[in-house]
Amino acid sequence: MASASPAPRIHWFARLEHRFHVWREGRARRRGRTATILPFPGYGGPGWVRVVGRVLIVPPQRRTRNGEPASVRGWRSFVGIPVSFATVSVRIGDAVHEVVADRGGVIDAVVDAELPPGWQTFEISVEGQEPVEASAFIVAESTRFGVLSDVDDTVMVTALPRPFIAAWNSFVVDEHARLPVPGMAVLLDQLLRQHPGAPMVYLSTGAWNVAPTLRRFLGRHLFPAGSMLLTDWGPTHDRWFRSGREHKLTNLRRLAAEFPHVKWLLIGDDGQHDEAIYSEFMDEHPDSVAGVAIRRLLPAEAVLAGGRGGGEPHSEHVAPWVSAEDGAGLRDLLGEAGILH
Repeated sequence: MASASPAPRIHWFARLEHRFHVWREGRARRRGRTATILPFPGYGGPGWVRVVGRVLIVPPQRRTRNGEPASVRGWRSFVGIPVSFATVSVRIGDAVHEVVADRGGVIDAVVDAELPPGWQTFEISVEGQEPVEASAFIVAESTRFGVLSDVDDTVMVTALPRPFIAAWNSFVVDEHARLPVPGMAVLLDQLLRQHPGAPMVYLSTGAWNVAPTLRRFLGRHLFPAGSMLLTDWGPTHDRWFRSGREHKLTNLRRLAAEFPHVKWLLIGDDGQHDEAIYSEFMDEHPDSVAGVAIRRLLPAEAVLAGGRGGGEPHSEHVAPWVSAEDGAGLRDLLGEAGILH
């Protein structure tokens, strides 16, 4: 009988981080605080739904008269205490599914469900608390086109790669001061209007902590609603920090497997690794790419971002590849390429 393979050794810093969160959770519960669940927009297809969210113990938040958080500094998104390995109930119709959060409190699970195409809602709850409403976009079997967009410096001006600038934007800047990239909301809206039923996915290396802030930003600046695929900052079992590049490639490959009939328009910028990531994905899955649209950073933004990426890939494109400084320029070029009419 073959012996079982040894369990992977967990990085010491990951163990330390987990102990710190357990200590914080214990203190919060002694003060009478309970866990809550923050749902994030997921997606699905015929017979299944990808449920995404996070289980946290969060401090009370001051709100304005219209119910929106007042003067929200970035650091407030990171003070919630993740609840590790919490059991979450997902109710879709008459069926109830139980899923388990990971070490960072993140829920990312696929459950069986028959829902009609388009945005659908269901309920999720934790620890017997009142259920909260979650949503997912269900992609129809007949859908042939989808839009996937990066966030930082593609829809929101952040200049993220430079550590000091990233910290300033993530932890200090009031969320109401964040600026959209000109013309990108109009571009994404027009794409979805011309392709009814197309899924919209925001794929970012940003932390799940900022997902509520991101949703408010997108709504405030009239970006179309979309599913969110972010990541969990911090150490993994074998490294100090998660790989943003691997996070994006893994999710792109997963989308290609889940929706083999969909061709994706991939939108990103030249300040990180989007060009190289999209080029690699295009080489691997040429039938899953409708085109690539790269937003070129302005010179000042490129300096703050630590320079530009490596430029367009040298391999021959199997789909249109366009580049411009804003959404209006990309819209014109996508029109010339036949993706927009």
